[in-house]
Amino acid sequence: MRRRRMAGILPFQMDKGTSKNPNSRLCFLASLSAFFWFFLFYFHFMVLNNNSKNSIIDESTFLHLGQVPKTTFQSTPFHVPDENQLIEGNQKMGLSDLKQETPKSEKVFSFMRALRTSENKSDPCGGRYIYVHDLPSRFNEDMLRECKSLSLWTNMCKFTTNSGLGPPLEEENNIEGVFSETGWYATNQFAVDVIFNNRMKQYECLTSDSSIAAAIFVPFYAGFDIARYLWGYNISMRDAASLDLVDWLMKRPEWEIMNGRDHFLVGGRITWDFRRLSEEESDWGNKLLFLPAAKNMSMLVVESSPWNANDFGIPYPTYFHPAKDDDVFIWQDRMRNLERKWLFSFAGAPRPDNPKSIRGNLIEQCKRSKVGKLLECDFGESKCHSPSSIMQMFQSSLFCLQPQGDSYTRRSAFDSMLAGCIPVFFHPGSAYTQYTWHLPKNYTKYSVFIPEDDIRKRNVSIEERLRQISMEQVKIMREEVISLIPRLVYADPRSKLETLKDAFDVSVQAVIDKVTNLRKDIVEDRIDENFIEENSWKYALLDEGQHEVGPHEWDPFFSKPKDGNGDSNDSSAEAAKNSWKNEQRNHS
Repeated sequence: MRRRRMAGILPFQMDKGTSKNPNSRLCFLASLSAFFWFFLFYFHFMVLNNNSKNSIIDESTFLHLGQVPKTTFQSTPFHVPDENQLIEGNQKMGLSDLKQETPKSEKVFSFMRALRTSENKSDPCGGRYIYVHDLPSRFNEDMLRECKSLSLWTNMCKFTTNSGLGPPLEEENNIEGVFSETGWYATNQFAVDVIFNNRMKQYECLTSDSSIAAAIFVPFYAGFDIARYLWGYNISMRDAASLDLVDWLMKRPEWEIMNGRDHFLVGGRITWDFRRLSEEESDWGNKLLFLPAAKNMSMLVVESSPWNANDFGIPYPTYFHPAKDDDVFIWQDRMRNLERKWLFSFAGAPRPDNPKSIRGNLIEQCKRSKVGKLLECDFGESKCHSPSSIMQMFQSSLFCLQPQGDSYTRRSAFDSMLAGCIPVFFHPGSAYTQYTWHLPKNYTKYSVFIPEDDIRKRNVSIEERLRQISMEQVKIMREEVISLIPRLVYADPRSKLETLKDAFDVSVQAVIDKVTNLRKDIVEDRIDENFIEENSWKYALLDEGQHEVGPHEWDPFFSKPKDGNGDSNDSSAEAAKNSWKNEQRNHS
């Protein structure tokens, strides 16, 4: 019987297959199995594991809700700061700052912490802190210990007593009860340095941390310093303390914050004593206010320059220094109820050596008028040296004539307003451009202005001009003057007024406002490229928010100085010298 062929197997294949060794087939199967397991392990550990890693990385790209893997993010440690936490640049960060994102491009300034103190509404001193430099005693206290050298003609030792107020006015000086019972002293008109410094010691918002200070006070007795060297000393001696001071200040870290533009000091004299224009030995005063460092500071003087931006006028000290609010209120009531029998009055001496002076004209008009009162001050033991005689005349007058003194200003203007007498000015530099911190910019509310040329060239009658003002208007103006009294006097430094702001308070707040506005301008990168220092007197008259100045009706009174540096040699130096001659005459 023949066998059936197997399907799909050719005869020659069968012959070859049947001829193989069974052992070789086992080896082939073992090798095939080993290869299979090798390939399985390779696929599992190399391919699948690698794909798994790739899938995790890809998944993280979809975590768009802030769930960023820790291995790919590093952060700076952060916590919610408290009120005292400082951030970069000495800034204080409050909770309100956390609600706003700070742009990366925002500039950081070292004075930002001081600016932000005003945001703390629970702090009554927020935005009002003052830091006082601890100066070496040679800049202040040593001068008081050597008080006999402070004036060539006057023994200033008695005038530096009672914190600078001087000795109390004795009863024999209180003619007919001109003064109230307390608060009256024989105060020297150039004693503001020490009065202001002692008032500062009682300031309620002093701080030992300069980084929160709204302004920095320099307790240098600038007026006393120059007074002792004005006559008979060379310019090296006159400049020595000023140069020493700025050298000391510029080495302090507080100076670096704003290069001194947040610093202020007091010089209880007219500005011309600090503005020597040359290095000539015969030139007057020192050069404190022309030193580059001093140009950055603010200096408070009893008469400022209309053409310079680094000095500011503050009131001359009067004889009245209240210790409490009631002292002021009682005095104001007395001034309201006085009977004033004179239409106008004038206390002063002629200036025959000054052809531009109108004092001679005023004296003549007072003598001719039946409603004018004159207190002549030029001969012997004049009543002008008696505070009670002066105040008695002012208290008896509706209007008090206040022409220029030896310079633009005179103490008498403040004595007259203290007496409730409406001042009559003849030059805008006597008050209107000087005391813009303390007096209303609308000068018609409290004073009368008669241009000098009306007297000098047009022979205008003062009596006729004043009679044109109705009695009702006079009452309104007098009440305005009386309401100004608190801000024109310096309170007793040994006490504190409760609700009233005196001349010191007004001055300090004005400095704070000036520095604060400057800091805000720096932060907001505001620069007044059109500022002209020569027009400084005009800027002082601008209303808040105004920046541009132009032609003014008072331009003829402040024509451009001959040398362009603040005043001509003829006017500034001679005015200062005449002031000293007048002081010599008063104490001879």
